[in-house]
Amino acid sequence: MRRHTIWFTVQTALVDALMVGLAIYLAYWLRATIPVPTPLNLGSFRIYWQLLAIQIASVLVIFFMMRLYHMRRGQSRIDLLYQIVAATSIASLLANTITYFFYPAGSDMTRGIIMYAWLLTIILVGLGRIITRGIHRQYHSHVPDRMLLVGTDEVARGILTRTRRSAQLGYTVVGFVDGDSSEQAIDGVPILGSYHDLRWIIREHQVAEVVITLTNLGHDVQLQMIADCTSEHATVRLFPDLYQIVASDLSIDDLDGLPLISIRDISLRGWRLTTKRIFDIVFSSGALIFFSPLMLIIAAIIKMESKGPVFYSQTRVGLDGKPFQMIKFRSMRSDAESETGPVWAKQNDPRRTRFGTFLRKSSLDELPQFINVLVGDMSVVGPRPERPVFVEQFKQLVPRYAERHREKAGLTGWAQVNGLRGNTSIEERTKYDLYYIENWSILFDIKIILRTIFNMLRGDRNAY
Repeated sequence: MRRHTIWFTVQTALVDALMVGLAIYLAYWLRATIPVPTPLNLGSFRIYWQLLAIQIASVLVIFFMMRLYHMRRGQSRIDLLYQIVAATSIASLLANTITYFFYPAGSDMTRGIIMYAWLLTIILVGLGRIITRGIHRQYHSHVPDRMLLVGTDEVARGILTRTRRSAQLGYTVVGFVDGDSSEQAIDGVPILGSYHDLRWIIREHQVAEVVITLTNLGHDVQLQMIADCTSEHATVRLFPDLYQIVASDLSIDDLDGLPLISIRDISLRGWRLTTKRIFDIVFSSGALIFFSPLMLIIAAIIKMESKGPVFYSQTRVGLDGKPFQMIKFRSMRSDAESETGPVWAKQNDPRRTRFGTFLRKSSLDELPQFINVLVGDMSVVGPRPERPVFVEQFKQLVPRYAERHREKAGLTGWAQVNGLRGNTSIEERTKYDLYYIENWSILFDIKIILRTIFNMLRGDRNAY
């Protein structure tokens, strides 16, 4: 496995170098061909070989320093794109600085070539990474690493489900380890023994990776388990109990020399709040203009298909627990809750109209909520709002549920793009919502929006 990892790293670096070289050549060709602002006689491409070598070397060095050759399974394409843009920008700056100070021929690198090369490098390297990631995933799906789960709790079972659902991650769970369980197997995967036998189990079953989810054990026991794993050369991963503390904004202070960890208030304040509001206004305004023809067509079809209003307004709970009226396209009969009262939609819900089924599956029924965003009731990204009757129930059942209302409700959210939509676990959804609140950034919002678009295009299996 180590040999294959080294080979994949070398393969990725070679593809990166090839794409950078291609980007430089295309930049030269574009600048020589497109007369903006004036046509130039750039001479033969042969005079650029030295500059090409500097550019390739700079990209490979910066990519290595920013750990872009550290293969992370399951990393989203959006996160990878962010890293490529940042690393390419730094590498371009480094290459141009070296060229300017040490090579007089660097003056031949016009601003047009530099800009074209920067943009094309991002595009082509990104394309190359998609290709190499596809090759790596194919390999890992056929030759998966053997994983051992220390724990049999909900977290461990969730990891088992995800590894089975995502074969491209390249893991197969060989068993569980838990000294307190009376079960023999979980979902067909055997319990191999107690954590006291961890070293023997790793050796016997040729385990490559161990995930420890037992966070309620003493530190001595956890340290011993880690020592057992490392002695058998197995990779160790700990699943921390992230959602019992604020995970993102900690600071270390001292009290007369005594170290203390301070948990700061991470609610959006000041410039962060202003930035998010400006983003919401710009994005929602653009979306309403862009989707207005589609919204008119949807409204006409709803009106023709069934009696009742085009829009459906429902009371939801937003910022600071205050109610507001959330707008949607009507996708059910007008009397949908006349007999049942407030209930969640379910699979094959008979209350839906025929066109409403399509709207809910494609999430197009949510488009009018851009109006809620524009007037300030909601944000483009944030925890999805619930109805007051459900909020009162969940506050009693789910720890920290009320903290979701520290920020505005969102049209989409981190929980939704991770499959926690509709009639899914409220506990898990709350964890994802709190993670979003505690780790907010504009780039995080953009990532969630892009993933929402991808999910809409392929259809959401939890949209009822």
